[in-house]
Amino acid sequence: MEKSLIIVLALVIFSAIGLAYSVFLKSYVKTSFGEKWLHLWSNKLYFWQSTIFVSAAFTFLIMYLLKWIDVLNF
Repeated sequence: MEKSLIIVLALVIFSAIGLAYSVFLKSYVKTSFGEKWLHLWSNKLYFWQSTIFVSAAFTFLIMYLLKWIDVLNF
């Protein structure tokens, strides 16, 4: 039961970071590069690839910090 709770927590953290990052980055891209930039397939792929990478990295960092300060036990 405890491991499933940790997995759910990690998924929630991953989703929240991904949503915040994509909203921030999408508005930045629209102002910097224009509206057409996100309509190209290669640019969309780069955008979502960077979103997944940043979300995974920050999720790992947050989970590690929670483990280090003994909030989570796994």
